[in-house]
Amino acid sequence: MLLLRDRGADLRAAGVRPFAISRDSPWSHDAWSAQLGITDVPLLSDWNGEATRAFDVAYEVLGMRDVAMRSAFLIEGDTVRASWLLGREMPDIDAVIAAASSL
Repeated sequence: MLLLRDRGADLRAAGVRPFAISRDSPWSHDAWSAQLGITDVPLLSDWNGEATRAFDVAYEVLGMRDVAMRSAFLIEGDTVRASWLLGREMPDIDAVIAAASSL
């Protein structure tokens, strides 16, 4: 999240509007963004896991199903133009910016 916040100007210049989504509740998102001082990146809750399954990034860990794998998607309209399955890694924001700039 801090990466998206800190590189916000570069993302906007490339025409990218970042969003973050997790399986956490909307209430924890409110507390988290307040704690981190993040106001310009919307945090979306996938409380029921529909987006996790729809983007095919669900996996099972320690008996918990539909855990979301860290991922990044570049979406234009209704089309996924690029995707990165990141595991435990942070997204390469420069790669996202380059991909967006080439659209």
